[in-house]
Amino acid sequence: MNVTVWNEFRHEKKHDAVKEIYPDGIHRVIADALAEHGYDVKTATLDEPEHGLTEDVLNNTDVLLWWGHLAHDEVDDAIVEKVQKRVWEGMGLIVLHSAHFSKIFKHLMGTGCDLKWREANERERLWVVDPSHPIADGIGEYIELEEEEMYGEHFDIPAPDELIFLSWFQGGEVFRSGATFKRGNGKIFYFRPGHETHPTYHNKQIQQVIANGVKWAAPTKRDYPVYGNAKPIEKLEGYKED
Repeated sequence: MNVTVWNEFRHEKKHDAVKEIYPDGIHRVIADALAEHGYDVKTATLDEPEHGLTEDVLNNTDVLLWWGHLAHDEVDDAIVEKVQKRVWEGMGLIVLHSAHFSKIFKHLMGTGCDLKWREANERERLWVVDPSHPIADGIGEYIELEEEEMYGEHFDIPAPDELIFLSWFQGGEVFRSGATFKRGNGKIFYFRPGHETHPTYHNKQIQQVIANGVKWAAPTKRDYPVYGNAKPIEKLEGYKED
């Protein structure tokens, strides 16, 4: 399976605290973890030509992971349309943390995708609320993170097809932190943890969930549906082709 990890790669260049945790970028840590799970992984970043998401890269990507925060508005609309089309055609998409506000996620959800947030280095528990789901394979009743950014409800997304993780935060809020959606032939998994000033993507359980998500989001082996004016399969009296 071919996987592409996309990251803005801006925080790691601007902020020493982030660079200390992710010296080669958030994308590199995620990519290395997925490679350990046997996936063929490449990376792409915002400042590359076409944001690293050329036609060739997208056409040869089975699952795309997306992390963004500082520069959602800098992502070219033409690239967003290409990614959306690939999702419709069957490419899997995993949207991570603050990419809830990315152009591609908002396009695919059709809602504002807004939420409450707070940076207070508080404890988070991600409770598994669908233990039979393959994305939760290998995970116990919950994942506990000692320090994370809080995201709180209401989360302005459509009702998920499946809810896998529900987070509780030390300050009292809860949040739908692991949710799946289907758009066209494509499968989408939103996974909340991953604030840039915390070592969340070094956590083995978080890495396991992401690897499980990639496996779940892999394209179904079937042709894209045919749309538009259709010839009848059976003979129709009086039917004339246009």
